[in-house]
Amino acid sequence: MNREERNKAAQNFDNKVDFKSGSKVNVIGAGLAGCDAAHFLASCGIRVKLFEMKPKKFSPAHSDKNFGELVCSNSLKSNDVYGNACGLLKEEMRKLGSLVIEAADHTSVPAGGALAVDRLAFSEYITRKICSDPMIEVIEEEVKEIPGGYSIIATGPLTSDAFSKTLVSKFGENLYFYDAAAPIVSAQSVDFSKAFVADRYGKGNGDYLNCPLTKEEYEAFVDALVTAERGLVHEFDKREVFEGCMPVEVMAARGKDTLRFGMLKPVGLYDAEGKRPYAVLQLRKENVEGSAYNLVGCQTNLKFSEQKRVFSLIPALKNAEFVRYGVMHRNTFLNSPHILKSDFSLKEDGKVFFAGQMTGVEGYVESAASGLYAAICCALKLAGKDSLSPDPRTVCGALARHVSCPSENFQPMNANYALLSPLDEQIRDKALKKKMYAERSLEITDGIAKMLKGIYPSLCE
Repeated sequence: MNREERNKAAQNFDNKVDFKSGSKVNVIGAGLAGCDAAHFLASCGIRVKLFEMKPKKFSPAHSDKNFGELVCSNSLKSNDVYGNACGLLKEEMRKLGSLVIEAADHTSVPAGGALAVDRLAFSEYITRKICSDPMIEVIEEEVKEIPGGYSIIATGPLTSDAFSKTLVSKFGENLYFYDAAAPIVSAQSVDFSKAFVADRYGKGNGDYLNCPLTKEEYEAFVDALVTAERGLVHEFDKREVFEGCMPVEVMAARGKDTLRFGMLKPVGLYDAEGKRPYAVLQLRKENVEGSAYNLVGCQTNLKFSEQKRVFSLIPALKNAEFVRYGVMHRNTFLNSPHILKSDFSLKEDGKVFFAGQMTGVEGYVESAASGLYAAICCALKLAGKDSLSPDPRTVCGALARHVSCPSENFQPMNANYALLSPLDEQIRDKALKKKMYAERSLEITDGIAKMLKGIYPSLCE
């Protein structure tokens, strides 16, 4: 959606909505969390002012004018509802009306058991839905202070310098860690004769292109990774890197076989002759057309010239053309247990909510889920009801509990089964145990959705 279309949507909004009466909420930031929050509130019939500094100003990692821009991978991880915690979280969000998951389902690209998207189509879908909603007014300007009244702050881990200063002055120094993105290569530049199509354990429809390495090729690749020049060295410390976004060169430095038991593991993959390679780098389609591939698990902090040199050591990528090099940037997040309640609102002001990765949830889906959860709690307060109590039998509730429970060493957290409350009975079968976790969670989520529709009938539309 271009600016002219946005302005037209804003004019239609002004003609339909009188801000002098009724409930309204400020949402700061049109990333995944902010868009899910704004969409849910609007679906409740609550007027929303959505502030986004793009396209007037971009963070160091953003470049697209559309909302919900995916900076790192195009994968939203597993879509397995009954076998993966993040897959279960997605289904909880579907039941609660998540725009982000709706957009992902509509713009998905083949990725085996994962939910990966065409990132451009994904962000365009979200932008179109947000800007065409008469209950949402989009304001293209940078917010530098915490607004008054009901507000959801979802400015992300790359919050602008001005607003970061506001947060620091109010809450003290933020915690932080470094995040990295993987390179993307042109499909035409990949040597398909030295790669094979297969999905791990046969789960998928040939969604991954696999680049095999012999023992000698693997060891040469690892040696090159470890000795290559990095792009960001000052202030860089291993303790500041979140484990889930560890640069591939940092992983390689942990030991010669670390990658072979990690992102380059050959387990469950066999070439056309039925042989399992010594190591495998997987490529995943970056878009529906399959014109570009993402180097799975290869987040990196190497200099661009070094990325070209090192990744070209992989036979299938010898002449690879890089559509985008891997980048690394500093992500900030709040010491949430000290300042937030379990509904993501400030302890000192229950009308101001925070959402997204800056709260200490880690991952695309988790960030969107926190925005959805904060919006639900905000809507309940506006209706004169109590906020949701974080139910750790659901993944959404467990994440809400994580960001609010006292912790001496608070760190970002992905969706995982360890966050969930134990089942009432001991189950040894892992698959059955995960299935029972899911069934319990979804039953509770159905109850929450029914309760919300009773308060806000427009959610049924």
